Amino acid sequence: MTFTQALLEALESLSGNKLRSGLTLLGIVIGVAAVIAMLAVGQGAQDSITGSINGIGTNLLFVFRGGQDQQDGPGGPPGRSSSANTRPLTLGDAEAIADPLSAPSVAAVAASIQTNAEISFGGEKSNTQVTGATQDYFTVRNLVLAEGEPISDAHVLGRASVAVIGPDTAEKLFGHSDGVVGETIRIAGQPFRIIGVLEAKGGGAFGSEDDQAIIPLSTAQARLMKRGAVNEVDVIFAQAISAEAVPQASEEIAQILRQRHRTPVGQDDFSVLSQQDFLSTASTITNVLKIFLGGIAAISLLVGGIGIMNIMLVSVTERTREIGLRKALGARKRDILIQFLTESSLLSLLGGVIGIIFGWLIAFSVGQIASANDVAFIPAVSLSAIGMAVTSSTLIGLFFGIYPANRAASLEPVEALRYD
Repeated sequence: MTFTQALLEALESLSGNKLRSGLTLLGIVIGVAAVIAMLAVGQGAQDSITGSINGIGTNLLFVFRGGQDQQDGPGGPPGRSSSANTRPLTLGDAEAIADPLSAPSVAAVAASIQTNAEISFGGEKSNTQVTGATQDYFTVRNLVLAEGEPISDAHVLGRASVAVIGPDTAEKLFGHSDGVVGETIRIAGQPFRIIGVLEAKGGGAFGSEDDQAIIPLSTAQARLMKRGAVNEVDVIFAQAISAEAVPQASEEIAQILRQRHRTPVGQDDFSVLSQQDFLSTASTITNVLKIFLGGIAAISLLVGGIGIMNIMLVSVTERTREIGLRKALGARKRDILIQFLTESSLLSLLGGVIGIIFGWLIAFSVGQIASANDVAFIPAVSLSAIGMAVTSSTLIGLFFGIYPANRAASLEPVEALRYD
């Protein structure tokens, strides 16, 4: 029996039982669509997270309080050490890192402290992240203003009551994000004049950067956020002169802080992390997520394969006399085996192709829903996911078709002809 003959006979057999074949096909379609959609969602999540991290800048370094072995457990903010002997980061540390003689690989440094506070204007209120920052914060964090001006050195030195807000914050308070410069808002009950509005970036994996307020560090330290030590800061951001200089800049920062904090060798009370560190951690998490989602979807595909086996066993039982007649007329065991394997493989292959289309439609719908809710999340259907889904569905058809096909091929002609 040639492949063409086997294919034509398989099509004839499947078309003879359209409803049964369609229901069996549906199981594979659902399984493949689930695999495609789940992997697309996982890939979209990975792209969103890594995109958010890369958007900050590939040459950015983060300095947190607490050594790598002193960090809190999962969920705790980086840089908050549980050790009472750990020295906090201070504005003096940031100024020392900014010294070009001590750290020639560092281009710019900014220090910040953060908290959540109620921001209000008129009758509108919003609980928003408030960041107290130095003048280089906008440069280091790649923040662009849609209107107005950033916080300057004069604002920091004068402890000015000024603020730069995100577009979402402006929308919540004023109903629009343009033309709000010069307005006075209240942060934790204290008046601040808006001097600038950030350009919209959209939602990210770590929350929206469009909903925040940035005020001078000195103002935040004196009026809003009390810290345990004088000039204590939460995070120091350092921008290396280039992406290639990040390792050297990291080592220079570490040496400066070891000298200032007088820490013993191997017992740093600070952590210097780069974008690559965050990317590696994020990639590990999202890869686990993709495997988890793919595993759940694969169960649906497995159920579809079992459905193929069941329907092929029913087909063998119904066509026992036909099989006996064919073998009596000279059909070999191999011909019967190929015939039933072709039917099961054709079912799974057709289901795989249709499932890919439905999976893409599901992923596209998820992306549209995310876009409608202003979430920067785009599910990505990769060629590898499509190839894996088609290959898996075909192999499942072959695997679950082997037993029914072998059972049909092993029937004795005489017994098959006598079957009622």
